[in-house]
Amino acid sequence: MHKNSGLTRYFIFISFKGTSYHGWQLQPRSLTVQKVLDEALSLILSEKICTTGAGRTDAGVHASFFSAHFDSTFADLDSRKNLIFKLNRFLPEDISVNRIRKVAPDANARYSAISRTYKYFISRSKNPFTFDSSWFIHGPLDVDKMNRASALLPGYSDFTSFSRLHSGNKTNICKVFSAVWETEGDNLIFTIRADRFLRNMVRALTGTIIDVGKGKTSPEEFERIIRAKDRGMAGMSAPARGLFLADVEYPEEIFV
Repeated sequence: MHKNSGLTRYFIFISFKGTSYHGWQLQPRSLTVQKVLDEALSLILSEKICTTGAGRTDAGVHASFFSAHFDSTFADLDSRKNLIFKLNRFLPEDISVNRIRKVAPDANARYSAISRTYKYFISRSKNPFTFDSSWFIHGPLDVDKMNRASALLPGYSDFTSFSRLHSGNKTNICKVFSAVWETEGDNLIFTIRADRFLRNMVRALTGTIIDVGKGKTSPEEFERIIRAKDRGMAGMSAPARGLFLADVEYPEEIFV
């Protein structure tokens, strides 16, 4: 194997089911996705690998698409045919490596991202096969009113009302590009895309908009909650199990 004299930066794209993990980010004495992935990369490559993720996910949250970057002394990882196969054979069944791409030395999985997309899955019928990847809600929901409330989000930038208290956010300003509810079979799916998200923001939004769907809150009251910048006025946070990070978008020029 040819080793490069310097370091080469890569993006690694993975999927994971977060049920068994305390989120993505390394934590002492806790099993996290980052810990498992770093150990697999370090073992397979025979060098110490430390990944940096596109963001943190809470315990129990899933990702159909997640990105991280790492540096390696090897300059050919993106062209090794068997590397992804070897990693996936070593990794547990609930983590999958999908692609590795070489990137510019200053590319950053977190700070180079243009947008992030989350999906929240609501199950409308009890399903033993999706109980840990959706939130089962019985009873009627007014999806039209939920979409009226969601359509307000791109018009605002301060989402303090939907931020976890004392989370250490430097700013609660986000640019929401789109937010919509769609029905697919027995599922109701909330898809929201923004330049960034606050800790717990999507789950707090989901729980509050569900209150709109149940008739507990009107779209007009939902708008007042946004304007109030007060977490105490918003509804409960939706359970972690229904939330998926679905996409992270990057400018094409960072890829080599």
